[in-house]
Amino acid sequence: EHGAVRVLAVDAPEFGEFSVVPKVDAVQAAVAAVSPAAVLVSSSAEGKEVAARVAVRIGSGLVTDAVDVEAGDEGPVVSQSVFAAGFTTRSRVTRGVPVITVKPNSAAPEAAPAAGAVEELAVEFGELARGTRVVSREARASSGRPELTEAAIVVSGGRGVNGAENFRVIEELADSLGAAVGASRAAVDAGWYPHTSQVGQTGKTVSPQLYVAAGISGAIQHRAGMQTSKTIVAVNKDAEAPIFELVDYGVVGDLFEVVPQLTEEVKTRKG
Repeated sequence: EHGAVRVLAVDAPEFGEFSVVPKVDAVQAAVAAVSPAAVLVSSSAEGKEVAARVAVRIGSGLVTDAVDVEAGDEGPVVSQSVFAAGFTTRSRVTRGVPVITVKPNSAAPEAAPAAGAVEELAVEFGELARGTRVVSREARASSGRPELTEAAIVVSGGRGVNGAENFRVIEELADSLGAAVGASRAAVDAGWYPHTSQVGQTGKTVSPQLYVAAGISGAIQHRAGMQTSKTIVAVNKDAEAPIFELVDYGVVGDLFEVVPQLTEEVKTRKG
């Protein structure tokens, strides 16, 4: 549906029993089979480790956390948001096949139907592939919401939520939109929401298509984690809050009046 002409598939017990090296072996085999213009990997923690190892093996340069990749005369040109999202850099790999990790949701998917022909990929696992065995796994409790760093929509609450019990207002809006729930550092430090949901320089970086900030003033620490979002909406009763400097839509008002109305409007339109 989204442009894959060839799909190289491989299944082996090594992927489940051992750490990331078997995946590195597989990507390296795919590079050898295809001779690609570039290797793109999702910018998860594991994705970046796989990409770095692949780049070393094939003698290529690596660019991480791309927010845009475009064709250039001398190879792909990569845009990154750097220095607490205060600057955007453009760069390209000058040696070998470019290996690039791309932030989730940095580009909206476009339909480009293709054949999607599946081919089996032959992979020979090296000795290092079995060097670290996974001895146990424990599934994280599911909230029923999308993963924060991969969600297309994120709704976050901050100091203005004024209590853990009040986060249900944020959660109800998120659920109406099919969104993930985030929190500012102030809300997390106060114990109102889990640290795993913190958005910011010392938390998680998100780049969704829509980011809704409710009761968040917009300190640089928080902005560093979300200001590459495509569309930003803020609700804050302080008209001078720094968050309004970077929003696409801002509402000056009490979040406990505005957010429930927004939730009801979303439900009405969806219903």
